[in-house]
Amino acid sequence: MNSPETLNPHKDKLAALDARVRHHELAHEIRRHDALYYQEDSPEITDAEYDALRKELEAIEVQYPELITADSPTQKVGAEPARGFSKVRHAVPMLSLSNVFSEEELSDFLERVGRFLGLDPSGTIDIVAEPKIDGLSCALRYENRQLVQAATRGDGTEGEDITDNVKTISDIPHSLPGDAPDRVEIRGEIYMGLRAFQDLNQSLAAQDKKIFANPRNAAAGSVRQLDSSITAKRPLRFFGYALADNLDFKTQDEIRKALESWGVPVTPWGVYSGLSSLMENYQKTLEGRADLDYEIDGIVYKVNRIDYQSRLGFVSRAPRWATAHKFPAEKAVTRLNDIDIQVGRTGALTPVARLEPITVGGVVVSNATLHNEDEIRRKDVRIGDTVVIQRAGDVIPQVVEVLKDKRPAGAQEFSYPDHCPACGSLAIREEGEAVRRCTGGLICPAQAVERLKHFVSRLAFDIEGLGSKIIELFWDKGILKSPADIFKLEQKNQDGEIQPPLQEWDGWGDKSADNLFAAIKERRSIALNRFIYALGIRQVGEATAKRLAAVYGDFDHLQNAMMQAQDRAAGAYEDLLNIDDIGPAVADDLLGFFAEQHNREVLNDLLRQVEIEPYVRPIHQEGSALAGKTVVFTGTLEKMTRSEAKAQAERLGAKVSGSVSGKTDYVVAGDDAGSKLKKAKDLGVTVLSEEEWLALSNAE
Repeated sequence: MNSPETLNPHKDKLAALDARVRHHELAHEIRRHDALYYQEDSPEITDAEYDALRKELEAIEVQYPELITADSPTQKVGAEPARGFSKVRHAVPMLSLSNVFSEEELSDFLERVGRFLGLDPSGTIDIVAEPKIDGLSCALRYENRQLVQAATRGDGTEGEDITDNVKTISDIPHSLPGDAPDRVEIRGEIYMGLRAFQDLNQSLAAQDKKIFANPRNAAAGSVRQLDSSITAKRPLRFFGYALADNLDFKTQDEIRKALESWGVPVTPWGVYSGLSSLMENYQKTLEGRADLDYEIDGIVYKVNRIDYQSRLGFVSRAPRWATAHKFPAEKAVTRLNDIDIQVGRTGALTPVARLEPITVGGVVVSNATLHNEDEIRRKDVRIGDTVVIQRAGDVIPQVVEVLKDKRPAGAQEFSYPDHCPACGSLAIREEGEAVRRCTGGLICPAQAVERLKHFVSRLAFDIEGLGSKIIELFWDKGILKSPADIFKLEQKNQDGEIQPPLQEWDGWGDKSADNLFAAIKERRSIALNRFIYALGIRQVGEATAKRLAAVYGDFDHLQNAMMQAQDRAAGAYEDLLNIDDIGPAVADDLLGFFAEQHNREVLNDLLRQVEIEPYVRPIHQEGSALAGKTVVFTGTLEKMTRSEAKAQAERLGAKVSGSVSGKTDYVVAGDDAGSKLKKAKDLGVTVLSEEEWLALSNAE
């Protein structure tokens, strides 16, 4: 862990008097920047510069704890943070898109679609191509053709209510014409035009205020103002591109024409067939990008036919029937000032390049990933090197090349640590793995803090106002050591266990403390899949958490099954392995988590504080006779591909397994069915022909 001397860039050791003077200067400056950021939405310095001020102040207080006072910026969150927007649960999830970056990857996408649908490989599929606007996704809900609600995408399942702000955007109609449906949800992108963005920045600069780095940041910051009058003054625009429910439309092309006829602005689009025509449009759009008055970072491709979209369905958080073709990564050259080793929640040691800040693709970049020690060795990355970095879409900036002809004399090879920088425990690299991990486990503060950050993250408990810095502050203060402590904060405060009381800390007060407690209270009830993901079990991501939730239904069943599956010969272990995408390695991590006594104690403490909602299947699965049934497909199907059949079963609420057991409800047998069919007959499992399966599933 960095020493105070390392964190303080001014002097190795401050005399007490100098420390007091510098502490006063830093506290005053940080308070001023907090007010600019939180209250006026016009920061004057970069995040990196702000963090440097905070680190220096924290280092002084570590050396001289007597300087810590109630009004010190280290004891505050921000400048009177107000309660944020209310939450909106999307009736139909707002999903993200997969990406392709080359003609070859686009060709693979088209082939996958064709294979899934069982189409003739020599044929082509009509694809709608439209510019990918670099803005903020938004859902507009109309009832009786009147705009009643607008929401951000959020985590795809739940967003923020920004209705008042959206109603200030002139592009967005408050009512739809008579030929529009009574109830409809339009989805699109809020953005800021380039000329308007330049004018806004000129105006901010004239007022000596911080300008925005790019139009997307300007749009996102403007639409999320708590005061809608500020939003009204910002030149925001809107493009519509889809409907949450496709209604009776047959094609994506028809939907876009309908949006246009309802007075909703849409981007140019076209319908193309075949790889060559798509690539011709891609190249034309790329070359004409500079002539547009809005930023785009690629082209979105969507299968045109709605019935094909329905058959293709979704995988994880993205539709199978759409993808984004991103433009080439933007690169820049800068100096690598240092290499830090960060410790993640699973103990992984990850090297991070600390760079001389530089703008790449409109974003100021000061950090970049170096992946692992093998990458450092392969690229021969050294502190002081001049490096090429790139940033493609939402990908974390990365160091792609070292300009060795510009290497300073005396630059030394980087020595990768074999001990954890946070706790000093041995860091080992298991055979076959690229990652080195800290063995400190529960004694490692870095892992504990990162697990808490993960627990409150957007896809987990998503507790508003409890971000990374607040977690670190509460950890350092000793009031937050386990997830259950989050839900005890208010009780601890009332009982006087927090010293000083939270509401007496500088920048908090009764209102801000109450806001945090209210945000925590809102999250005392949580969906099962979110709870599983929040536990931070290695290799259990969002998609795996959803599969586990769908299979086990509620947490008691999941926990009991994991304890029974500790016996690898038990049926519970076989059931676990039968879940799609869960192999022995993932199963071992799951079972290892539940086998650890400390983890069970943490869980029991947490379960006394929260309510875990049983898994709820999507609306279109309710009432399905196949909901909860376990289905196995074997042999060659003629009317649909195996992938399509599995997707259809999952849409109807069934669990698709890769092997037959006594808990299997149906085995669907195509041509050349082998051992699975024999086992089904031996176990007395109902066997369906493809025709019988189609009759059963289409009746749902």
